[in-house]
Amino acid sequence: MQIINGFNHIPTITHAVATVGSYDGVHSGHKVLIEQVIAHAKARGGQSVVLTFEPHPRITLGRAEGLKLLSTVEEKALLLEQLGVDFMLIIPFTLEFSRLSHAEFIGQYLIDRVGIEELVIGYNHHFGHNKSGDYDYLTTNIPTLKVTQVEQQRVENDKVSSTVIRTALSEGNIELADRLFGHPYIICGQSDSNGFCATSQYKLLPPKGDYQAVVNGKSDMITICDSGIYTSVKSNKITIEL
Repeated sequence: MQIINGFNHIPTITHAVATVGSYDGVHSGHKVLIEQVIAHAKARGGQSVVLTFEPHPRITLGRAEGLKLLSTVEEKALLLEQLGVDFMLIIPFTLEFSRLSHAEFIGQYLIDRVGIEELVIGYNHHFGHNKSGDYDYLTTNIPTLKVTQVEQQRVENDKVSSTVIRTALSEGNIELADRLFGHPYIICGQSDSNGFCATSQYKLLPPKGDYQAVVNGKSDMITICDSGIYTSVKSNKITIEL
């Protein structure tokens, strides 16, 4: 997977099929949508693109109080690559960018700069300034762009959403969270000489305590504390699977 930072140096993308969103945690509901992006791109003889934001829009807009994220941009890239996405385009979410209308975003950025031919969106997707753009706008006003909408997903009658997963993790219910994720909970970082891995202030961790995990592919017991994680692995690059 190729990672693109911003819109200034976009390589040629063949018959691009794309989706746009935070995709926090890349859970099983996201997976269904992203797999459609990949399948539709292959059917066109083209390439799949996932556009996401960094930093999270709430941080830029000064509404980050209480924000807890399921994935950093590094973790998101790891999960998207595992799904087989061709391009991950990271949109620098600035105040200026936040003021773009939905028409400007679709026309000037997605179509003119990325060259997308098809957009796959979730059932409740909104975009542009004040989230004023949606499926109805796209299908009514941009007839040259094919739009596919994906319905809400459930796993064994449980609604799949980042909010539900955050609640499960906050309560220490790793089993439910992983079932809704469709994969183990991923934490990427680096550990110091004491095996301590500091995490972002916005990264959601389960309650403090000891947990069985897989660290860099090997079974390990980790300890979660207020500011990060202790592990027996000392490395400048670690991947923890809970």
